[in-house]
Amino acid sequence: MAERTGEMVRGGLSLGEVERLLAAHEATVRPRLDLMWRYYRNPLTLSRDSNACGSRAAGYNVGQRSGLPSRLIGRAGAGLDDRARTREIVIENDIAWRIHTMVDFMFGKPVRLVSTARDEATRTRIERMLDAVWEGSGGIALLQDMALLGHVYGHVDLVLRVDEARLRTLAGTADAADPWHVRECIRVEVIEPTRGVPVMTDGEWRELAAYVIHAEREGGNEQERRGPIGEWLESWRRGKAHRPEAGATGTGAIGAGVTEVIEGTSLHVYVDGELVEERELSLTGGRVPVVHVQNVAQPFRYGGLSEVEPLIPLQDELNTRLSDRASRVTLQSFKMYLAKGIEGFETMPVGPGQIWSTDNPDASVAAFGGDASSPSEESHIREVRDAMDKTSGVPPLATGVVQGRVGNLSSANALKITLVGLLAKTERKRVSYGRGLEEMSRLVLTALDAAGVMETDPRDRSLRLVWPDPLPTDVVDETLAAKRKIELGVPTTRVLDELGYEASDPGVV
Repeated sequence: MAERTGEMVRGGLSLGEVERLLAAHEATVRPRLDLMWRYYRNPLTLSRDSNACGSRAAGYNVGQRSGLPSRLIGRAGAGLDDRARTREIVIENDIAWRIHTMVDFMFGKPVRLVSTARDEATRTRIERMLDAVWEGSGGIALLQDMALLGHVYGHVDLVLRVDEARLRTLAGTADAADPWHVRECIRVEVIEPTRGVPVMTDGEWRELAAYVIHAEREGGNEQERRGPIGEWLESWRRGKAHRPEAGATGTGAIGAGVTEVIEGTSLHVYVDGELVEERELSLTGGRVPVVHVQNVAQPFRYGGLSEVEPLIPLQDELNTRLSDRASRVTLQSFKMYLAKGIEGFETMPVGPGQIWSTDNPDASVAAFGGDASSPSEESHIREVRDAMDKTSGVPPLATGVVQGRVGNLSSANALKITLVGLLAKTERKRVSYGRGLEEMSRLVLTALDAAGVMETDPRDRSLRLVWPDPLPTDVVDETLAAKRKIELGVPTTRVLDELGYEASDPGVV
């Protein structure tokens, strides 16, 4: 790392360097991450300007509105002119449902962790322990949160939280064999990239030297208020937090907020720059207990590829054309009349059964307006939607929206061919997310072994993930395929693992 100067945090990372890391994160990384979240979430905010949206639904703003051109929303800082105030603004979020569909295909069903240990008893013990730890950390909800943040931001980090003192007390007791007692001492937490700042080793972008987690005191989300940072903050307010010896407090250089500095052998917590908690980490073998997961691998970069980023320009174009069409429909949907030589025409009603009369032979009534056909406009909007389908790999069919003639979808194979792009992208991402789950599981086993709770050989800590089929499966076809595999000599236990069963399950022969 760069040369460290100033007051040092025990372990080697200086307070000045922490401050620079957080400042650089807020200035360069955070705005880009906030932009991608805003386009995914499209949050609704109230506005004091009753004409802020320039539509009949005035009084609120939405996140994607900032991407519209100035002719629709006015120039920045200049407000709206009269022409912009009369325009209809249409915002259609075509990003969120695609992200949700990708997450559903990735973690719509539970994933099984299968141990590859050499001994069957060891395999059973490892699987039971890992199932309890992951379930205690949130289970499938944790995996879905991880996938959602990864899809939006491009990457996400997992942090292993271990109560080392409490875990060591379980060693040698009867409760050590009970996974439900162990999971109270160890759990996995998801850290969103807006709060987590990695510190990389010089010349090695894949190796963490430290990890900084920063949360603002005001306006923090629910996770920040109820998680470990919130617990430390509450105990610090009550005066129950561990106070370091004199001279160990910070200088306030970190700034307002709660900051964790996690290194390979130490953990330090600061509140407004004051050191309120310090703890040694000894169960992970000197490794920073953080596992990094890229959504889609990006070579030689810490962050992965986001699913939102390539859709932002297309989303702006779609919203612009939808707003233009709404304005055109507003101006052309009603017929108007130009009357010549008819006195008092402005007071005459226009409707069925009405008779107009005049003695002027030059009188005339011309109708104009009405919603005229605009094929080029409809074609352009359709092409933008098709471009979003190709860019994201998520067609409307993936959400059950069947448009036009899509062929014969009576078989699973036909459906897979139709969704081949989404299925291929899901398989690709399973590699990176699966590696993260396996790595964190091995880190859990390492900590349990170091604490003496469950001893395992490093060679027995490898795992295999059994992913479910994201598409509905036919039980009859699945059973026939399993029978043919067994007849060809595939081990029965492996076939059962692929189906998600165990030999001890009721009804399994």
